Amino acid sequence: MAPAGQANSVKRKRSAPAEKISKRQRAESSEDEEDPNAEILLMEQGILESKKNYNNIAVLLAKAADFESGNPESMLSTVALCRIFMRLLAQGSLVSKKSTSEKDQVVVGWLRDQFGQFKDVLLDLLSEDDVAATALTLCMRTLKAEGECLKDKADYAFPRDFLGKIVKNIIASENDEIRKSYIEEFAEQYDDVRYYTFASVASAIKDLAEEEGDLKSRLFESAFALLSALDGVPESADELEDFYIHKPEKKSHYLRQPNQHKRQGQDAWLALMNIVETNDQRKRLLALISDVIAPWFAKPEMLSDFLSSSYDASGSIALLALSGVFYLIRERNLDYPSFYPKLYSLLDSQILHSKHRARFFRLLDTFLGSTHLPAALVASFLKRLARLSLNAPPSAVAFVIPWIYNMLKKHPLCTFMLHRDTKDAEAKKEFQEHGMEDPFLAEESDPMKTKAIESSLWDLVQMQSHYHPNVATIAKIVSEQFTKHSYNMEDFLDHSYASLLEAEMDKDVRKAPVVEFHIPKKIFLPQEETSGVPDSLLVKLWDFETVDA
Repeated sequence: MAPAGQANSVKRKRSAPAEKISKRQRAESSEDEEDPNAEILLMEQGILESKKNYNNIAVLLAKAADFESGNPESMLSTVALCRIFMRLLAQGSLVSKKSTSEKDQVVVGWLRDQFGQFKDVLLDLLSEDDVAATALTLCMRTLKAEGECLKDKADYAFPRDFLGKIVKNIIASENDEIRKSYIEEFAEQYDDVRYYTFASVASAIKDLAEEEGDLKSRLFESAFALLSALDGVPESADELEDFYIHKPEKKSHYLRQPNQHKRQGQDAWLALMNIVETNDQRKRLLALISDVIAPWFAKPEMLSDFLSSSYDASGSIALLALSGVFYLIRERNLDYPSFYPKLYSLLDSQILHSKHRARFFRLLDTFLGSTHLPAALVASFLKRLARLSLNAPPSAVAFVIPWIYNMLKKHPLCTFMLHRDTKDAEAKKEFQEHGMEDPFLAEESDPMKTKAIESSLWDLVQMQSHYHPNVATIAKIVSEQFTKHSYNMEDFLDHSYASLLEAEMDKDVRKAPVVEFHIPKKIFLPQEETSGVPDSLLVKLWDFETVDA
């Protein structure tokens, strides 16, 4: 027979589980009456106090994964798990050491598995619009704790796999706010996060490009919005000072090398260019090619194929590619033998109606600014623009004429196009009686063979009779002495119908114009024969008379 003390101890051991069960049953019976947060906090406290309560981590994970059913405890459990794992990481509970016993190694392995499941739960919550912002904060806090604690003391460790999954979920998400928050709070602020974001975008594009449906269609939009916001290109190692995890100690570390950051940005943009399918996508890339994209390229010549194919196209795509081609010519001495013939071909009937015309003329002013260009070449551009101005809107003519004036000042040999007098009396008489055939070959594609230098800028003289008074006034500068050194083109390039109309409306009318106007009796129907008033143009074109059914 066992001693009394021993019997009592055995009895106490047997009664303890029964007591726990009864407490759990009472908690379940009063679940609706108690605060669900209290039970979660008790579990969290118990886990942090003793390893015996580690099994409650699985309970909290089950609650956290139950978000879709509308369980209010899901988010509370997720936040509690974040605090738990951050504490365990700080304590080194997820790191296996040489002195760790075999039993404790099993526990460490199990904790790592639970930690992986917790990160999967956070990634799932990123796709839920209601809690995406909170999930992103928890993801980045977890990533920071993992990077600082789960590493070898001698090496730098960044949880690139976890960040890659975060970025992939953000790109796949339709939530624009979560992408904006990630960019503003993390990718733009920290050099290491930006570095691995570029690497993650390139990998995500490769994986998601194989998908079908809506995800593939919005892949470009999401990746473009993310990459285009990252424009802070580091030029020296001194600029790499902001790190989310911690700054690597070795100066030779790749995160402290600006060229390595540029390479990641270069690879990300190249990956995006490889999935371009529509002209609109190509235009959006070309609009940023010089200011945002090209600075990330350690080898800008890698853009030459993309830019050359775009420049060889027609319309607005070629106009937008022009700045990128010029960037490569200036920075990398790109050899483009047919550059000026292609530039001349862009001067078509749509150029003066394009919304990109101001950008085009700023570049054109640079391309034709060299005094070493042949006069015949420059004359072709001047004559083509003068001819196009005959059918151009007033806002376009308003800057074409000052631009031609500036070009004539830079290239005096072209002024013969303004003052070419025929001294032969017979030839002059022939011109006066039968007119003159313009020698300019408008259909010629080679600007060196158009014979524009043999022609004249009579087109600009016609602009002096333009219906718009401002255009007519500007056109008169070609008939006056060239005393002005040059015009500031920025004063003319941004003109539009709205700006011209606003200028007219703001003018002070000193004397009201005299208007004589008779109100017609009939507009849509024929006039009476005895009235002697002709029918309106509408009546002549359409029949508005009532037809009997």
